[in-house]
Amino acid sequence: MNNNPPEIKRIAIRVKRKAVAAIRQGHPWLFADSVERYSKDPAPGDVAILFDPDGKMLGAGLCDPKSVVRVRILAHKNGEPPVGPELFAKLIREAAERRAGKISDDTTGWRLIHGESDGFSGLVADKYDDTLVLKLYSEAFVIHVPAIIDAIQKEYPEIKNTVIRLSRELSRIVTTYQDGDVIPPTAPVLKTFLENGIRFQADLKTGQKTGFFLDQRENRQRLERLSANKDVLNVFCFSGGFSLYAARGGANTVTGIDFDKHAIAACEKHFEMNKNIPAIRRCRHTGICGDAFEAMRDLAHKRRLFDIVIVDPPSFAKSSGEKDTALKSYTAFEKLAVRLLKKNGILVFASCSSRVTADDLFPEILRSAGDCLDVFDKTYHAADHPAAFAESSYLKCLWARKIK
Repeated sequence: MNNNPPEIKRIAIRVKRKAVAAIRQGHPWLFADSVERYSKDPAPGDVAILFDPDGKMLGAGLCDPKSVVRVRILAHKNGEPPVGPELFAKLIREAAERRAGKISDDTTGWRLIHGESDGFSGLVADKYDDTLVLKLYSEAFVIHVPAIIDAIQKEYPEIKNTVIRLSRELSRIVTTYQDGDVIPPTAPVLKTFLENGIRFQADLKTGQKTGFFLDQRENRQRLERLSANKDVLNVFCFSGGFSLYAARGGANTVTGIDFDKHAIAACEKHFEMNKNIPAIRRCRHTGICGDAFEAMRDLAHKRRLFDIVIVDPPSFAKSSGEKDTALKSYTAFEKLAVRLLKKNGILVFASCSSRVTADDLFPEILRSAGDCLDVFDKTYHAADHPAAFAESSYLKCLWARKIK
């Protein structure tokens, strides 16, 4: 950590009229093409005070001068504390209040701060037992990391250690931290935590996202209630989140597919870690390491059928220009999943791509399936992953029964 951070300046920014309405309505981004002028040259993390063309204050945030999003807006209302430790503490306290009563006592891993929806545009924070994982997507926060960690530890005194994760873009430009830095350096980065009483282990230093896909907790819990005496196929299984819940729900067999051999090994490890749970101990688990599409085609060729097929792929659309290609990939997987389902079997189809909205995905899946699926539910964000504005909505999940 840098014990002598550079001075944080206060920058007045005049905003073009075209952006005023969105900011007043609470939008957390000020784009480069909406800046009229700066009072002085900004550096990453400088405090920005925003004014409309008439000189009226609009809000305040943090400067991100190398990004298309030039200001990450943290405060929109008059009377808010100044941007800095006091405001960070207030936003963290409010985020904790949003989650109060929504996380079970037998869960020790969940999201504390979900970016813009919790007032921290460009930052997320996850808790894994006594360890915080702070992931940065904006250089604006780098200089403020010590103050944010301090505020989180005051709100959650059980947190003793921190792992810093950087987005791929930040890893190339930030020198204050390296992706995977651990504070203190001797703290363990393989962390065991509970999710609704099931034990998982996450690699907080190098694992995907912050080490685990915490956003699917509520969908996994729903799957558990549908799994008794079922044969379940979990495509893109990662380290077995859905697989373990299906097993605890009484599934006869669970088959997981993932291209990453480490994910398959982690899934096996999680079954071993939870053998104290009778239903998990009884369940027959098989891991298939390979390309998901090819593995599904092979299962179809062998005429394997399942009562439940879960398809939870990675984001296929990193930009809006990739949306059509992503939809074709999603429908290709849907067709194979339907082929692998028994009659009256259940398809669970999720997407984490913000570029592909629910209004894009669900109709395309149903069009592709013809009249063989009957949708009985659609689910979205978990309580600790709120979606406070349109661009923050990414997770959607279709639940349908095969009727033909």
